Amino acid sequence: MITMNENSGNSSTTISRRQFVQSAGTVAGAALVAAAQKPFGGRALGANERLGIGFIGCGGRSGAHFQAVHWLKTQGKDPIEIVASCDIYRPRLNKRIEGYGGKAYMDYRELLADPNVDVVCISTPDHHHGQQAIDAIKAGKHVYCEKPVTHWRQFELTKKLAHTVRESDRAFILGSQGMSDSAYHQMRKLVVDGLIGKPIHAECGYFRVGDWGERGMRIDDPNAKPGPDLNWEAFLGDMPKRPFDVSRFFRWRMYEDYAGGPSTDLFPHSLTPMLYMLGVKMPSMVVATGGKYRYQEREIPDTFNTLIDYPEGITVAVLGTQGNDYQGAGGRGAPGRVPVIRGWEGTLTIEGKEIVFIPADGSKKKPQRFAIEHGEDFTGYWRDFLACCRSGQKETASTMDLAYHVQTALQMGMLGLQAGKTARFDTDKEEIVV
Repeated sequence: MITMNENSGNSSTTISRRQFVQSAGTVAGAALVAAAQKPFGGRALGANERLGIGFIGCGGRSGAHFQAVHWLKTQGKDPIEIVASCDIYRPRLNKRIEGYGGKAYMDYRELLADPNVDVVCISTPDHHHGQQAIDAIKAGKHVYCEKPVTHWRQFELTKKLAHTVRESDRAFILGSQGMSDSAYHQMRKLVVDGLIGKPIHAECGYFRVGDWGERGMRIDDPNAKPGPDLNWEAFLGDMPKRPFDVSRFFRWRMYEDYAGGPSTDLFPHSLTPMLYMLGVKMPSMVVATGGKYRYQEREIPDTFNTLIDYPEGITVAVLGTQGNDYQGAGGRGAPGRVPVIRGWEGTLTIEGKEIVFIPADGSKKKPQRFAIEHGEDFTGYWRDFLACCRSGQKETASTMDLAYHVQTALQMGMLGLQAGKTARFDTDKEEIVV
């Protein structure tokens, strides 16, 4: 996962692959040791003191994060600064630095050792999120981590990250920015207040046409090769060692070594608010079906359907395909399936800009409608997270504990589908059994 720190533009120096990897290990190892000397020891911040933001990963998704942070800075209300960026592919890194400034790193661990970095935003391929977040927390940084929090094969890493965040004093937020939508907080309160009675069944999911998020990923340079400007070993990380492939490097979402398709890429957007509204934690069992039903030039499914049972006596159905975009009646324009929560006494769902309560057969309650106070606010999501970093408040809008519960359910679905079995969760041992 490591690479050389070259900050002076493109280099024409030719070195062997072994020399490259060994040099990277020496430099990055020293930086990590220095950062680890003060575990969880981030500097204390005054109310108006500047927060330094460092970005790990400079690919497509990171663009929205750079823009949001830069906009907040320009408004003058949030004393923040983009102080560093990191990417294992130098052309991407140079592009971000030219646009936003800050120090350039090709090794994320050297960025974590930078004392000017208080907060990190992780927008790397899925299989790097977990370890990078752990290292960031241990280096005393607050963490904004893109979803999914880990790869679908990395349950043990998910668990380790959850424990690491829990034991630290650092703020963590998952990039499920839909949690900024007031509808979910309003619906959670209605569930807690007992409007629908005991919850028993819920539906959510994600529907769209096209695999532009996978096969459509741009290949920046068809002639790109490993070397000082592209660290292939760092890209592979803890996944199987493979010869360099330009498609794997740039279109990594197509491959199961680095991504999971709808289950772990899209479903966190839907399942995160659903589990938050229901208040459930770990599933008792999960079964999943699906496959490549439309797009064949990929390893991951394009259609995925999951049934998740919880010990509280609730089933959550998470449904989705990339072959059709109809999401159900009452949609709000996004590809996420309209959430439905059924209880003994009625149902909650969303129609347009309203939350709708539909009484169950035999219930004495009357239909009700509630105006949604406000929709999703990505920039506000960042602002609220930064406020938590500054104040020491760990209860962000999308916590690591919530991410742990969501990702475990989705990992159980993927692992069960791979094995053709039902996956179960052993609460006593805190492990998945397939």
